[in-house]
Amino acid sequence: MALLEIRNVTRRFGSYTAVDNVSISVEAGEFFTLLGPSGCGKTTLLRMIAGFDLPDSGQILLDGRDMVGTPPEKRPVHTVFQTYALFPHMTVADNIAFPLKMAGKKTHEIKTRVADALDSVRLSNFGNRFPNELSGGQKQRVAFARGLVNRPRLLLLDEPLGALDAKLREEMQMELINLQKEVGVTFVFVTHAQNEALALSHRIAVMNRGNVEQIDEPSKIYGFPRNRFVADFIGKISMMSAQVLEASPTHLRLDVGDMGEVTTAGKEGIKAGDKGTIAIRPEQILISHPSEAPRLKNHFLGKVQDFLYAGDVTTYIVELANGAYMEALLPNSAPGRAKFFEVGDPVSVSWHHDAGIFLND
Repeated sequence: MALLEIRNVTRRFGSYTAVDNVSISVEAGEFFTLLGPSGCGKTTLLRMIAGFDLPDSGQILLDGRDMVGTPPEKRPVHTVFQTYALFPHMTVADNIAFPLKMAGKKTHEIKTRVADALDSVRLSNFGNRFPNELSGGQKQRVAFARGLVNRPRLLLLDEPLGALDAKLREEMQMELINLQKEVGVTFVFVTHAQNEALALSHRIAVMNRGNVEQIDEPSKIYGFPRNRFVADFIGKISMMSAQVLEASPTHLRLDVGDMGEVTTAGKEGIKAGDKGTIAIRPEQILISHPSEAPRLKNHFLGKVQDFLYAGDVTTYIVELANGAYMEALLPNSAPGRAKFFEVGDPVSVSWHHDAGIFLND
């Protein structure tokens, strides 16, 4: 039996349905992420798990017990917010001790647990400081420690790294992974940041307009999206309308309009005549000068329309002869500001026959 089971949960605000008949199971010890754009329902769902909001229908079960009638303070659940929600007039130690005091724990137990919690987030020497004496990353670690000090069955994280700068956010991602492994508490994490979800999660639920579009491991979400929304929302991708000319278990032969024929990986349940979209990630596409192009099955000429230099890689936007655009990623292995192609340069784009994925309309 799963630790957390969300069964057919719906939440409406007037005529607006924020969460629409959603069912999700989360296993004990899992780092589970709710991912989606603003307004997709992920935070509403998290608030219902926490008890801050109630579903109009459906069940939320923790260890097999329906939590819908249980107030937030009675649930073995704690929430960590993006704003940290620390008490400014309390020391770090007192902030962490607060949930234990509210639960009526004895003084010696509180002292021991607070010391353990501070140690777990590497802040053992910060107990006597106040929140205004801490950096953003330190405040976030205090919030994690407070969330874990009463040993909840479930820790809910609502965009907890959203207020941090990019470098610190990346460091905190690593700390969060290690912390979750050490304490073994089940995490349910809400974010709109795709890279963060891919880096942290055991499994991801991609949400859109109150519905769950796909639940899977990060590599499956990225490499085998179930539909156009998931493919487009997770990372960069080029997509073109296509019709299946030939379908076999090993490959699909597609008609991609003016571009001509394209071969891509086989997919179960696809038959000749099906219409849909071919989706290809930029790192799957090889870009080269036309005279140096590898003779792969999928091979097309175009010109550089634009590029984005990002330090370690450059992403090129290539306009093909038929007017379609594709993104191709090239590592910057040369020293200095490596830039291999200029806007307007003729190029070749090509990709292996088993790269890309066909998505049904």
